[in-house]
Amino acid sequence: MQQQRHNRYEKARILGARALQVSYGAPVLTESDQTEPILIAAEEYDAGVLPFTVKRGE
Repeated sequence: MQQQRHNRYEKARILGARALQVSYGAPVLTESDQTEPILIAAEEYDAGVLPFTVKRGE
């Protein structure tokens, strides 16, 4: 799956939302040795496995 390019604000929002999900017990989508939700979210983002899309206005 090819990852969409996100600007830094979109990336921060995606990582924050995913870290919150992980902190509330959502299943982790990649193998990780990390324990901090934000670091897990960053690894998932880098792996391109996050189920987030960004809809930009025109």
